[in-house]
Amino acid sequence: MQCIWTLSLLQLIALWANAAVVTENGLPILWDQAPSQLSELPQVDNVVTINPWNYLQRMSLYRILVGSTDKYMASMGTNETDSPFWGLPLQLGWKLRSGRLVDPTGATTCGEEGDPMCISTNSWWACVNYYLSVIPFLAAVHKGVIGDGLIQVQVQAPAEAADYCTSYTDCSTKYPGLMAKWEEFFQTLKDVSASEISDFEKRDQILGVYWAGQQLSLNSASTSCKGKMSYYSSPEVSFANNWMNSADYVAATYFQSNLNNSVLFMSPLPSRVLQEGDSAPNIADLSTEENHTLYIFGWMTRMNRILMGSLVRMWRSAMCSDKAREKGRELLQDLVHDPKFAASTFVSILKEMIRSC
Repeated sequence: MQCIWTLSLLQLIALWANAAVVTENGLPILWDQAPSQLSELPQVDNVVTINPWNYLQRMSLYRILVGSTDKYMASMGTNETDSPFWGLPLQLGWKLRSGRLVDPTGATTCGEEGDPMCISTNSWWACVNYYLSVIPFLAAVHKGVIGDGLIQVQVQAPAEAADYCTSYTDCSTKYPGLMAKWEEFFQTLKDVSASEISDFEKRDQILGVYWAGQQLSLNSASTSCKGKMSYYSSPEVSFANNWMNSADYVAATYFQSNLNNSVLFMSPLPSRVLQEGDSAPNIADLSTEENHTLYIFGWMTRMNRILMGSLVRMWRSAMCSDKAREKGRELLQDLVHDPKFAASTFVSILKEMIRSC
């Protein structure tokens, strides 16, 4: 099976040779410029103070997270880029490059040429990412995964971002279930990595709890960030909703979101913010791959709506074992990456998988 997966990756690399660039020198955008240690971040009265509205400082949360959790991720593989956390900084880099961290209201120049590292507090995409960066980071600090429990961290909040939580205590008060879920993940990571079970079992348990944390972060963000969608065109709003919905399918497969896998799944994402009149798969200035991905994301949402939510429920039911989840990952790969793979085939195979559970 490993040979098949390797061949598949090579085929995809060839297929996406002209796809959007989501890395620099093989790493997330501006990764090397982001601080890699807490000691490199600003401190006030011995409290590390982070400005998550600066791209490099928000990226530093991921760089520190990856570095601090690597010792627990041996079951994921032998490469330094095998941690599932790599998918998150790649997403942040794509959002920067595609203009999705810019102020969508046009009221400020945040994120534009004169202030390219600025992350707008009005950006829906930046808002959602807050729940996938700041929240897990604060949980990791609290559990001693970062800083060995001896460091205090405070998050800066400009006046226009007063509704965001800014410390472990603040976030735990506003989002107790979410913080508890990420604390559970980091505790599980430490416990499972030190256990005597096989690497296969470790990987399965870690990824299961990891994706549970991601899903709860997205669910929390969906409610908290909803008002910011009014700043975008209807095609961009549709894509944003479809992008959120796609996580239901990815999470259920326990997708190993290491660097290589994540790059392959992210390369065909749209390279710019969608405007009124954009209609996939016929957006002239986007690639065939980008158009296909937009169309498929939309199809999955429409089908789930027509089936009154049963497509997602069917998918989750079908992911009943590791073999089923492996098949699920292959199905998603075919659906997203292969324009010749019929959506009807996807549904037929899914029904067969459910009968096999």
